This record gives sequence, C-alpha cells and structure tokens, in this order.
Amino acid sequence: MTKAAVAGARQERTRDITVGPVGLDGMLAVPEASAGIVLFAHGSGSGRFSPRNNFVARALREAGFATLLFDLLTEEEAQDRANVFDIPLLAERLSMATAWVKHDRETTALPIGYFGASTGAAATLVAASSGAWPIGAIVSRGGRPDLASAALRIVAAPTLLIVGGADTVVLDLNRAALAELRCEKHLAVVPGATHLFEEPGALETVIDLAGNWFTSHLAKGTS
Repeated sequence: MTKAAVAGARQERTRDITVGPVGLDGMLAVPEASAGIVLFAHGSGSGRFSPRNNFVARALREAGFATLLFDLLTEEEAQDRANVFDIPLLAERLSMATAWVKHDRETTALPIGYFGASTGAAATLVAASSGAWPIGAIVSRGGRPDLASAALRIVAAPTLLIVGGADTVVLDLNRAALAELRCEKHLAVVPGATHLFEEPGALETVIDLAGNWFTSHLAKGTS
C-alpha cells in the first residue's frame, strides 16, 4: 500500500512492507529529499506501533529523515518472553531490515542510522558491530546498551545514549556501557525523566537530542 502524506512542510511517501523470510511487518516513510533513514529497534514487548517511537519518528521525518518502524519478532515469537531478551536474535532481525533498506530502490542510497529503545538499543549496537552494513549514527533512548556486551568495543558508529535522570538503575548501566564504547560517544541525561520519558517535555527533549545527533552525523553522507 502506497500513499502520499504531508509531515510539516514536507511531502512523504509511506508504504507497509514485509521484511525477511519470516515476514516481519514494517512501516516505511520517506520524505522528499531525505538526508538519511533511521531504523527503529523497539524495546521489550513493543513493536512498530510504539507510540513513543512513532512520536520520535514523525519528528525525525519533519527534520528530513526517512524512517522504518518494524516488528523485530513475529506475533508467535513475541509470546515467548525469552525472545524479547534474545539480543543476538533481535540484532539479526535489525540486520535483516537493514539489508532490505539497502536493496530497496527508494532507500538504497540513503545513509543509515539506528534508534533503539530498551533491549532494542543493545540490538542496534550488536548489529552495527557486525560490519555487515555501514551505520552512520546510533541513538539509544532509555536503552540497555550493557546487554550488547563485547560488541560495545567494536562499534564504530557515533553513539548517543539518552537516559532519564530519575531512571537511576538504567543510568548507571549506561555509564558503564559508555566507558566500554570506543567510538565517538555521548551520554545525555534528561533531568527528572523516568524510564519511559512520560514527564512533560521529556520526549521532546529526546527528539531534539536525537535530531541533532542524526543531523550532525548521519546527514554527512555515510552510506
């Protein structure tokens, strides 16, 4: 299904797509003159309809980036909680979606960025560390980069970790992961925000941080 829509002042093309042999459902949106494409890796128990990631994705499209939101697991797979925390499996699915993007005529030339939340953040780091595709930038929102383990030292893509200041346990885990990363990196703490960034203005701050990071790194033309 293809349709035209307007995001801010930008016209965009949207498509429902299917990724890989397992048939992962996804939503692709490509604004005119896109500077790159951001693939979203959702957190535990979430999917392509995540209201927070969709909120971020809309803002990124208004900033000139294409977005792909897709389910990392099939409905049947998602019933098994072990799969939700299977970082190698989630990273494999993200790599599968990345391959789809690189082989699609509309997105093949676009530089690629990853936006991960919760366990999805670990999946972005593991997928990027594989070197299968060049990744221009990574952003983690309330993520668990510590679950990427040894992959942290291999990641080359500039990585931004965004954590709520009141999300103290996850903040400590992100600080530990930051120390392991050897790429260009930054930890941004949103004052007073909890894990889901539900406080007034918190998610807007995430959008500003992520948008600036992708504009500074992804829009340079890495492909």
